[in-house]
Amino acid sequence: MPKAKTTKKATGGGKRKLSPYNAFMKSELPKVKAENPNLEHKAAFKLVAERWKNSPDNPKNQAS
Repeated sequence: MPKAKTTKKATGGGKRKLSPYNAFMKSELPKVKAENPNLEHKAAFKLVAERWKNSPDNPKNQAS
């Protein structure tokens, strides 16, 4: 039995908006790597994740 052909979606093919966490990572990771050039990638991610916990950009830290 042959596979059915798939078609591309006609609409809604744009990129999604970055989540606050991903936007934070995208902006902070280069800063951390510039401050600590010898730091491994995994360690840099951990450091940025720790900063995220206390960041005002984090929705969990924003007062309702």
